[in-house]
Amino acid sequence: MHLDAVPLDVLPTDRIKVGELRAAYGLQGWLWLYSDTDPISNIFGYQPWWVETRTGWKQMEVKRWRTQGKGLVVSLVGVLDRTAADLLMGATIWVNRAALPAAPANEYYWSDLVGLHVYAYDIQDSAVEPAPVFLGAIHELFETGANDVIVVRPVAGSVDQVERLIPWHKDIIRNIDMTAKRMDVNWGVDY
Repeated sequence: MHLDAVPLDVLPTDRIKVGELRAAYGLQGWLWLYSDTDPISNIFGYQPWWVETRTGWKQMEVKRWRTQGKGLVVSLVGVLDRTAADLLMGATIWVNRAALPAAPANEYYWSDLVGLHVYAYDIQDSAVEPAPVFLGAIHELFETGANDVIVVRPVAGSVDQVERLIPWHKDIIRNIDMTAKRMDVNWGVDY
């Protein structure tokens, strides 16, 4: 495989991670692909791919892809054998943010939520609306079988230094204000 690294000034500045190349599949350069998109096959609609490898950034083109079991495998232009595929294991796939469609009303790309400040309202049995408590900032989100989970890490000004895992659920998320970079949740400080 001879794919030249892309100079950093060519990379899109507003890029978003959409997947990861996991492991070689077979002997002809195919790779297992983990997709962050929903549905997972949407990753192929966002081109070009900017691939962050151990040796630098590369712009890559999909030659072919298919579902394999419950996952995806991909063949990339210029990746001709297992040795070349092995060099891409663990590489992350990014696209220009402008390649994605606008999120529907009241829906969000996870990457847009990272960094929002999270304020908790511990409503319990009080008849009076409690004052919000600043928990920290969203570090990441991940999927589980039941609900997606928001990872909130403490930052300067947080009520304490505790990392919190908050379920993404309609009864917990009170409000998201993208302009103010703020999320309000029904969540106790001691949960």
